[in-house]
Amino acid sequence: MTDATLVLKDVAKSFGSVVALRSGSLTVHPGSIHALVGENGAGKSTLIKIVAGVHRRDSGVFELKGEAVDFGSTAESKAAGVAVIYQEPTLFPDLSVAENIFMGRQPLGAGRRIDRHRMYAESRALFDRLGVELDPRRPARGLSIADQQIIEIAKAISLDAALLIMDEPTAALSGVEVDRLFAVARSLRDEGRAIVFISHRFEEVFDLCDTVTVMRDGDYVSTKRLADTTVDSLVAEMVGREVAELFPKTEAEIGEVVLDVRDLSSVGQFHDVSFQVRAGEIVGLAGLVGACRSEIARAVFGVDGYDAGSVTVHGRPVPPRNPRAAIRAGIAFVPEDRRKQGLVTEGSVARNVAAVIRTGLAKAGLLTSRAENRAAAPWAARLEVKTSALDMHAATMSGGNQQKVVIAKWLATEPELLIIDEPTRGIDVGTKSEVHRLLSDLAGQGLAILMISSELPEVLGMADRVLVVHEGRITADIARADATPENVMRAATNADPEHAEHTEHTDHEGAPA
Repeated sequence: MTDATLVLKDVAKSFGSVVALRSGSLTVHPGSIHALVGENGAGKSTLIKIVAGVHRRDSGVFELKGEAVDFGSTAESKAAGVAVIYQEPTLFPDLSVAENIFMGRQPLGAGRRIDRHRMYAESRALFDRLGVELDPRRPARGLSIADQQIIEIAKAISLDAALLIMDEPTAALSGVEVDRLFAVARSLRDEGRAIVFISHRFEEVFDLCDTVTVMRDGDYVSTKRLADTTVDSLVAEMVGREVAELFPKTEAEIGEVVLDVRDLSSVGQFHDVSFQVRAGEIVGLAGLVGACRSEIARAVFGVDGYDAGSVTVHGRPVPPRNPRAAIRAGIAFVPEDRRKQGLVTEGSVARNVAAVIRTGLAKAGLLTSRAENRAAAPWAARLEVKTSALDMHAATMSGGNQQKVVIAKWLATEPELLIIDEPTRGIDVGTKSEVHRLLSDLAGQGLAILMISSELPEVLGMADRVLVVHEGRITADIARADATPENVMRAATNADPEHAEHTEHTDHEGAPA
């Protein structure tokens, strides 16, 4: 027996051949707020989903309030006293606040009719206990994210949850709303509840939490009192890896400016974004989940619009919200979700590779399979797509080969600039190395590349320059020689607001490079 509310030790979880957790460990005591930190892909979400009953662990110890447990559903987890407060709660918008709190367990009165008076009174008592003002009778529709989170917390208290997990709860909140949430969290801690707080914002971790556990690459790294550590120490533990042969980056001659983005802004997403990408250069766009890296790339390519700023290729303006114009200007875009946005999975390899250049292949308005095969064959061969025939369906291929098909499709347009979002997500180590070698070769041939990646080793291993995005702004522009895990993570969490000033360099005209 232990006095800990939650004990996870050496927990492992795999999804097919993908290992999400090798050795996850977390011990949380009543009356404490325990931070869980790590890079994207460190295994935090998988660990929490095991506690929440979304996934079952493959092995390891899982105890709640001293009892061995193994939840097969979220309902089992909730019944045992676990509540998860997500970044964006999902309430029933057309029901009242009180109905959302007591959904499925409304208090009943005479004739087994719902006792609304009692339900509203109990909801009001919960909000009074939390020190917040919310009308239990108002519909949930239109409530702020902050108020929705408070409703979820009130629901957890009404269920007498012993363990509350807050997963990136402040990402969409204003400063005042964060202060209110933290006041509520502290009051719950003082009641003796155990709280797990997941956040990429170090200032919040140090402000709110008592203890911190660090995870890296699916493994437990350390647990320590926050009073006994520093931001730099946590960053070092989060990213403590060496860049190995996975990244066969070769030096390339950097040429003229191909892409010039000036003062690009989109209300509610990104602000005053300016940067350049030159021929032969791989520029890495780094940052944490929610930093709006992909949104910036989608705006540059014209998939999404923007409210201010400009995009030029070789000095020629590219009109906003016009992917066709972007393609004509020489931009290619490999999206993050290759299956949904990059491929026609029921189409053949040849049809996918020839998709963007199809108009140029048609004769008298007719497009034949022979023409598609003829156009696709050299690109499939160049990327070493492992398929016995060009008429093989993309859906039947491995993730790595699917990614190669998407890249081949865009290289067939003979672009000046390749934007590639998460180039190696979900593919095996060997194929990752092949994709990295391809990107290095393309840069060596003079292609300008803007690479977005959540994997810090990939950014450090492949980029000539690293642009770091934090909450929609570029906070650092770091040359390859100066790009360290600590520098990038510090800028990504905005732990050092002066960092961008120290690392940003300029081109000969004085614009951010």
